[in-house]
Amino acid sequence: MRLLIVEDEKRLAVSLAKGLTAEGFAVDVVHDGLEGLHRAGEGRYDLVVLDIMLPGMNGYRVCAALRAAGHDVPILMLTAKDGEYDEAEGLDTGADDYLTKPFSYVVLVARVRALLRRRSTGSGSPVLAVGTLRMDTAARRVHRGEEEFFLTAKEFAVLEQLALRAGQLVSKAEILEHVWDFAYDGDPNIVEVYISTLRRKLGAASIRTVRGAGYRLEAL
Repeated sequence: MRLLIVEDEKRLAVSLAKGLTAEGFAVDVVHDGLEGLHRAGEGRYDLVVLDIMLPGMNGYRVCAALRAAGHDVPILMLTAKDGEYDEAEGLDTGADDYLTKPFSYVVLVARVRALLRRRSTGSGSPVLAVGTLRMDTAARRVHRGEEEFFLTAKEFAVLEQLALRAGQLVSKAEILEHVWDFAYDGDPNIVEVYISTLRRKLGAASIRTVRGAGYRLEAL
């Protein structure tokens, strides 16, 4: 599988390229929107990781131009912005998924693999299923049966970390690193606040606390 990374933060781009190469992907990197459009338009890639804030041409326009030209390559958009309107704009231009910086590398790889599976099978949006709970990671929607739960971006990110390792213990430190990133120097108890909020929305039995060890998402 060949991936294209279009990211103007060179240190981040190089780090992502090294990591994805270690996962077995062939990776090319460009740092400009116009060059990204040209390279992606050649049709040689199985997936494009596309930043929104780019010199030359922003990611929204690159994505829209690729779709207008008939290219159906999966596009995972990256942005430092964090808001429902940015997400909506990205998805409206034809992106398949959307990841807000700072993000967990584990989640990035999971999203990349999910999008590639989706393309190969022709199935719908990548969905994480834990018991009766369903998380659509592309549409950012969470359901249990007919009931939909409306989560903020951070609530969704915390729940996604638990869902990716459903039935396993996930420590507070791991959630902090993957959702807030390693540079976060605020109150680590912020994780407990979000876990409490998720319990109120999903039901107290949905997330179990193992004292001194972490949290586990239960299949209900």
